[in-house]
Amino acid sequence: MDLHFPALNASLNALAALLLLGGLVAIKRGARRGHERFMFAALTTSAAFLACYLYYHFAIARGIHTSFNGQGWTRPAYYTLLLSHTVLAVVNLPMVLRTFWLAHRERWDAHKRWAKWTFPLWLYVSVTGVAVYLVLYHFNPSAPVE
Repeated sequence: MDLHFPALNASLNALAALLLLGGLVAIKRGARRGHERFMFAALTTSAAFLACYLYYHFAIARGIHTSFNGQGWTRPAYYTLLLSHTVLAVVNLPMVLRTFWLAHRERWDAHKRWAKWTFPLWLYVSVTGVAVYLVLYHFNPSAPVE
């Protein structure tokens, strides 16, 4: 199994989060063209993440499960993080596409309304993607000895 993919996926999530923040700063400063470039880069980065994620899970790691071995409060905390990340990632995808479509159609009022919900959700999904990776691959205790 190629363990480079989880690190690549976390890196793409981190880059998407930074690009999203750059897009927010740009639009707050009135730099619409800069905002557009940051957001398109965030979309492209998130699409690359999704492609790599799906390839890894369906072609490389098929049937291989990486378990979280934490005990006590860390176990429900990790699974809460993972569940919220996964559910919100699924919810966020059509929201991102809709928000971009509205911008493409220059329906700015609707775009702004959607972006107020899409942006924080997208940022949360990107940041928690990195957190899930760190917990699972770097802070995951060894399996208990039986």
